[in-house]
Amino acid sequence: MTTVQCLPQVRDFLSREHGLFLDGEWVSSSGQERISVFDPATGEPIASIADATAKDVDRAVASAKRAFDSGVWRLMRPGERERILLRLADLVERDAEILAQLETLEQGKSIVLSRIVEAGGAQSWIRYVAGLSTKITGQSLDVSIPLPPDARYTTYTSKEPIGVVAGIVPWNFPLAIGVWKVLPALAAGCSVVAKPSEVTPLTLLKLAELASEAGVPDGVFNVVTGLGAVAGDALVRHPDVAKVSFTGSTPVGKRIARVCADRLVRASLELGGKNPAIVLADADPARVVAGLTLAGFLNQGQVCAACSRVYIEAPLFDRVAEGLRDVIAGMRIGPGMDEAAQINPLVSAMQQKKVRAFVDGAVERGAEVVFGQEVPDTSGFYVRPALVLNPDDAIPLVREEVFGPVMTLTRVADAAEALARANDTPFGLAASVWTTSLAAAMDMPPLMQAGTVWVNSHVMIDPNMPFGGVKESGMGRDFGTGWLDAFTETKTICIRH
Repeated sequence: MTTVQCLPQVRDFLSREHGLFLDGEWVSSSGQERISVFDPATGEPIASIADATAKDVDRAVASAKRAFDSGVWRLMRPGERERILLRLADLVERDAEILAQLETLEQGKSIVLSRIVEAGGAQSWIRYVAGLSTKITGQSLDVSIPLPPDARYTTYTSKEPIGVVAGIVPWNFPLAIGVWKVLPALAAGCSVVAKPSEVTPLTLLKLAELASEAGVPDGVFNVVTGLGAVAGDALVRHPDVAKVSFTGSTPVGKRIARVCADRLVRASLELGGKNPAIVLADADPARVVAGLTLAGFLNQGQVCAACSRVYIEAPLFDRVAEGLRDVIAGMRIGPGMDEAAQINPLVSAMQQKKVRAFVDGAVERGAEVVFGQEVPDTSGFYVRPALVLNPDDAIPLVREEVFGPVMTLTRVADAAEALARANDTPFGLAASVWTTSLAAAMDMPPLMQAGTVWVNSHVMIDPNMPFGGVKESGMGRDFGTGWLDAFTETKTICIRH
């Protein structure tokens, strides 16, 4: 076993009495309650965090609003904001192994994945969005206002930061998605109050500390930890929050949308997915098996864009099913700090119970299930990887987001049947088509109801690729050159002269 040993800096960070990060410093909660943070590989507590109250949230928003109103950040020269955010990327690079180990210890994912996607990816996304700080543009407009007859007008638009942004971060990629919430808001000149999941709060707390070291002014980036039902709800409802950016489940996203609608507050919602792949008979079986393995079992399937439903044209079904069966049979299961382990624990006991219930329900409904290796005989939150062959489309496993290492494989007669069944879902986050036909590669994606469609790939993202869902998978887009539009307001200025 190639087990990674914890760095002294990681042990030191875990041992702290973690408070809230407000006004550039660590402060205690107004309440006395604490929340334990667990290592998913052992089920044992490794740290504790403050359980923020509504009063704490009010303090955090007040801090952010003071910083915003003062202009200490929003009125800073764009090039200076860019310089500070690039310095933050350098600090994330400096402390990459610390962040990666914290991520693995609190979330359970492979240390290899934490290094590449979390600590490494965070650097790339920070540098990308830092560059957008100096690319905020308006337009000059020709207008034809007829009155008074002798008047001339010059009209233009400008982009202004929207105000205090609430960033609510899920537990599956807490550092990467934390960056996606906080950094575009900062690049646009906003102030932020971020709330990580109570299950995985540590890397966002560390990021706030690094942001302060980089030179982000006090009060511009605040972090409150606690339960969604208390701290999260208070944050979304706060009258001084001008924008909510949320990634998480569709039911919670709908509740947030209702609250925001009542106050006409801007909201970006990246929600659940039940993401299909269509495998056509001409596809390369080896590429399909390798690609779907990554798409379905990356981070134990705890990925919003993960491929969970695969529709395979009949001539290729047995070869793909057999190939995936062989892959999961050989997957090594173990803790995330074991570099050789390919399947790691789920994030929590609650998630473990949920995923097991989906699989047990499919078995009870007569589905054929192919399991991978047995999980370790420990108290960790492990679930065996599984393939479910030709399940009934009506069972919950096929209809609902599972967020675990479970994939359904369904034999279809042709592409038309595959397309109809792939689109038969209330979700629309991501999808893929696998083919060697140029015609199919061009013709299929426009027919698939998803915000992102890959061809001969799945789940790969980049800072320059807009990402978000349709239908019940949310609204708004992250990434891309227009990323900051969601954190700015357009002001029109019309001058008669």
